[in-house]
Amino acid sequence: MTLRKVNISILVVAVVIFLLVLHHNFLGLSDFLKRELSDSNPLGLQPIDFIPAVPQRLADERNDKEISVVIAASDERLGGAIAAMNSIYRHTKSNVVFYIVTLNDTVDHLRLWLSNTALKNLRYRILDFDPRVLEGKVQVDPQKADTLKPLTFARFYLPNLVPHAEKAIYVDDDIIVQDDILELYNTPLKPGHAAAFSDDCDSTTNKVAVRGAGNQYNYIGFLDYKKETIRKLAMKANTCSFNPGVFVANLTEWKLQNITKQLEKWMALNVAEELYSRSLAGSITTPPLLIVFYKQHSSIDPMWNVRHLGSSAGKRYSPQFVKAAKLLHWNGHFKPWGRTASYAEVWEKWYVPDPTGKFSLLRRHSEAYEAK
Repeated sequence: MTLRKVNISILVVAVVIFLLVLHHNFLGLSDFLKRELSDSNPLGLQPIDFIPAVPQRLADERNDKEISVVIAASDERLGGAIAAMNSIYRHTKSNVVFYIVTLNDTVDHLRLWLSNTALKNLRYRILDFDPRVLEGKVQVDPQKADTLKPLTFARFYLPNLVPHAEKAIYVDDDIIVQDDILELYNTPLKPGHAAAFSDDCDSTTNKVAVRGAGNQYNYIGFLDYKKETIRKLAMKANTCSFNPGVFVANLTEWKLQNITKQLEKWMALNVAEELYSRSLAGSITTPPLLIVFYKQHSSIDPMWNVRHLGSSAGKRYSPQFVKAAKLLHWNGHFKPWGRTASYAEVWEKWYVPDPTGKFSLLRRHSEAYEAK
């Protein structure tokens, strides 16, 4: 009888241990599922990577608050996105998570670049952008179909890219950050404003005139005021435009105002009525943003978007000013990974060589093209 009691006791202990192990594994699975991204998105933005775990040493050094930074990464410009992310990461102790929007054929190249270089500790999610989202919203010239860059529209879909964030930063791939991104993230937005941009009439940027095309720093340079649909909006043609290559978004307000649907509405209207100005060829992302955010946006510190570095091969700013800038932006035709961009040496300090060697080949091809 005593032996039977011992056997029962052993059985009870074994059952308890089994239940404890099962409970522990269930919690682990639950935690994993919480970290897992959804398999699909109604807008075609499909997450395909997890956020890598942060090494304990880095976790101790960096602040807990998560800062969501969205950046597009096309294969032919991948080196730009890499340099931009590296400059952001190296200048902050904040818990930055990069949401890298790309196309399916770039994913493997991007993942190799991030995992086999000094960027392996970056926290990121790779999101596959489905160009079919843009059907009926972008007018494509059959003879110039290859000039359409779908990823330039990723910024229109921020709440879908970072669905759980209340706030996010969007940056173009042709930028370098020289200060703590936390400062930009903390930009105060006025009540009712879904985004903060840098106005083109700010004190740091010279006003740029485009020959025969009106002014690039006001609304008439981007919108066709001969069209009745534009005139009915009663927007002053000389209103200062803003640059959408760097901005801070209040995603709660963005969703509340349905900003994405508003942008898509004006994209579709442009396909039907050609509302954008032809004077600034290729500017197809800025006009709908100007309409939707007309007098309804806050401002970021202009030193967080010192731009036009890619407007010409010459040096627009002094070395002292460039050094003091918090964010440098090579918008324009002359990119820092090319041969003739101004202050390319500043960009190169943050560039991480491509372990596959593919980007350097693309860069040489680009330089050969520019020389023609």
